[in-house]
Amino acid sequence: MTWAFIFSLAVCQYGFKALGVVIIGQRKMPDAIQRCLLLIPAAVLSGLIAKDTFTMGQSLGIDARAVGLAVAVLATWRRLPFIVVIVAGVGATALVRLFV
Repeated sequence: MTWAFIFSLAVCQYGFKALGVVIIGQRKMPDAIQRCLLLIPAAVLSGLIAKDTFTMGQSLGIDARAVGLAVAVLATWRRLPFIVVIVAGVGATALVRLFV
């Protein structure tokens, strides 16, 4: 992947966002669509996390990252501060890698 390709993708993405603002303008979108649009970033981030946690190259697998993810999910569910979630997940992953 070249820098020219990355730059062109960035320009196209910015163009799509600007086009959406121009087309939609000041019109109000229906509430159902607006609620769905608010969920898209969380869904994309969850998909990326799952892909990076359970793949190794071109194959699927479970390793210490899965334990770190489980600990981070548990800490998030308990509504702990963000830094605690990160440190707990990283710490759990490091401990599993240390002992396995």
